[in-house]
Amino acid sequence: METFEQELRRRICDIGRNLFNKDFIAANDGNISARLSESEVLATPTGVSKGYLEPHMLVKVNLQGEILEAADGYRPSTETKMHLKIYNELPEMNGVVHAHPPYATAFAIKGEALDKMMMPESVIAMGDIPLAVYGTPSTDEIPDSLEPFLGKKTAVLLESHGALTWGKDIMAAYMNMERLEYTAKLTYITRMIGGERELPQHRIDELVALRSFYGM
Repeated sequence: METFEQELRRRICDIGRNLFNKDFIAANDGNISARLSESEVLATPTGVSKGYLEPHMLVKVNLQGEILEAADGYRPSTETKMHLKIYNELPEMNGVVHAHPPYATAFAIKGEALDKMMMPESVIAMGDIPLAVYGTPSTDEIPDSLEPFLGKKTAVLLESHGALTWGKDIMAAYMNMERLEYTAKLTYITRMIGGERELPQHRIDELVALRSFYGM
């Protein structure tokens, strides 16, 4: 029987392949992490395609980013800093995904949030998707840019960079990335046929009230 750590390593690799196969990432872009314990995080290594991850490649770090365990030749991405920001600030969150899904990233490059409430499912599950201000990758600027949204959102666009999602477990974080990209794609398509049409405010309010029913 798999241990919790073995299962979590395998799940991270599965998600990496999904991101790669859906063209949410290219080459060795993106990174994935999951909380292993109160003080330990499993994270994808730098310089490795997420479509070809193997469980032994994942590195184990503490909440300060110090390496606790890593196979020879593997080390964490410098972008792990934004993951650790989530784990340190939100102890109830246990998974983080960073990717460059093309439709969402196009809006991030444009510098535009996805803030139109068009579909019931999106309103209930996610709400609007804000834009975190630009920060240089691998610096503290990106973690700092997340500050206004912590405890309020589970998905953001990273200006001129891509997207970041988080959740109560790694699968929830991954599903938020799918929802984010689907929202961006629908926004693009509807603009091609005349523009978005938002739900009436009273309908949005009804849907927001349902979030607790669905455990959101």
